Amino acid sequence: MLIQTVGILSPGNMGQAIAAVLSQNGLRVVTALDDRSERTRQLADEAKIEDLGSLDRLVAESDMLLSVLIPSAATQAAEQVALAIRNLGKNLLYVDCNAISPHKAESLGQLIQEAGGQFVDVAIVGLPLGVPDCTRIYASGTQAGELEQLRDYGLDIRVIGNEIGQASGLKMCYAALTKGLTATATELLVAAFRLGVEEVLWSELSRSQKELLTWLTNSISSMPSKTHCWIAEMEEITATFAL
Repeated sequence: MLIQTVGILSPGNMGQAIAAVLSQNGLRVVTALDDRSERTRQLADEAKIEDLGSLDRLVAESDMLLSVLIPSAATQAAEQVALAIRNLGKNLLYVDCNAISPHKAESLGQLIQEAGGQFVDVAIVGLPLGVPDCTRIYASGTQAGELEQLRDYGLDIRVIGNEIGQASGLKMCYAALTKGLTATATELLVAAFRLGVEEVLWSELSRSQKELLTWLTNSISSMPSKTHCWIAEMEEITATFAL
């Protein structure tokens, strides 16, 4: 399949960053902004994403649709796209880039495939694009190789297997480490403050865990802006580890 038009659900921080890279490198990028917020519209405009209005039109005109949402919105989005695929008879390549458990990825893959589309499981690791070599996009599934076309448009695509759930599993394990460390560090620093030993602890960490302390300082300071999606992601990590 030749990818000429890529759809984005939704142009939030990460979705907008991906769309901007693709657009800057010459690929047509589209989205559906009916009933979306003014902030989302502004982000789409900054990234030069074409607004097609409705989801049906987005599905109809896209060769590949990237779902880049908060984890709690992944299922509803896939259900809506599956309905549009079925109604339009569209052989759409649906790429789920959300931080979800392998089991949920498998379930959404079945949903899309039964509607007549194709499905690729993706894990995004790193910060929103903008800093060179800072974001990797891992893909799995029988159609994952199709994403390699996006290498020509500025994305670091890495196919890791033919099974849906492999990419999501990687994301869950990685996120469990990074978010788990940040959450644990936050709790222990609060405890140290309440116990009156925060200055001594900070001094000791500066000596014996300097690299870890630097990483934690950056992670904790950036955490508040991400908490709206962390809860659902931690729930997906819990579901993954329960398998």
